[in-house]
Amino acid sequence: MKKSPKIEKGELDLHGVRHDDVERIVENFVLLNEPPLTIITGNSDKMSHIVEVTLNKLRIGWERFAWGEIKILDNTRRL
Repeated sequence: MKKSPKIEKGELDLHGVRHDDVERIVENFVLLNEPPLTIITGNSDKMSHIVEVTLNKLRIGWERFAWGEIKILDNTRRL
């Protein structure tokens, strides 16, 4: 069963979301919302990697403060 991501006040929770859907979901989330934003990837290395690659492709700065959680603090795009 395909699970929809949980989106709540600047937070995207990817628990249960299929890896094939992550890039599109993350892209929409970061482009349609204003920082600060949090993306919860959980313990999946693959999920974290997909999110990191997607944010880097979009040239959006991000930081990891805790394992399984990626923060976007401003909407300044990196060059």
